[in-house]
Amino acid sequence: MKHFILIIFSFALLSCSYKTPPNTVPNFDEGSRLYTIPTDSSINKGSSYLSVYSEIYSYTAAKTFPLTITVSIRNTSLKDSIFISKAEYYNTHGELIRSYLSNSIFVKPMESIEVVIDEKDEYGGTGANFYFEWATKNPKLEPHFEAIMISTSGQQGMSFTTQGIRSVE
Repeated sequence: MKHFILIIFSFALLSCSYKTPPNTVPNFDEGSRLYTIPTDSSINKGSSYLSVYSEIYSYTAAKTFPLTITVSIRNTSLKDSIFISKAEYYNTHGELIRSYLSNSIFVKPMESIEVVIDEKDEYGGTGANFYFEWATKNPKLEPHFEAIMISTSGQQGMSFTTQGIRSVE
């Protein structure tokens, strides 16, 4: 009888599904990158939009396929830093899911930093997007925003990229 109860308990425990909380932390240390952006007119400020997909339609509009998203914030300059003051993740309906920065940060010359959205995090949906606010000291310099979405299942896999565009306010 003890073995039967142990088997039933083990089966019940193994059959429980635990929802893992989504990864809400960027893959960089915000605290070591803090920067206060000057308010003078010598600073070039802008904003950018980046489309991303936490899931895409598969077979029909009723079935979706989850994806892992890697958002890459890239500095293309060899000598000037860029400054990011806002990195916000929105869902298909334009609702803010989360903000990744509480302070302005710098990105060194030729450096890239990433934000990863776990495959299990389907909150963004098929029309998710990011909104960034940024600043540079060089008026010709703008950050480059890019995302790669990827998923594998068995022997099948898919991946594709998107690139950010400057927002018009």
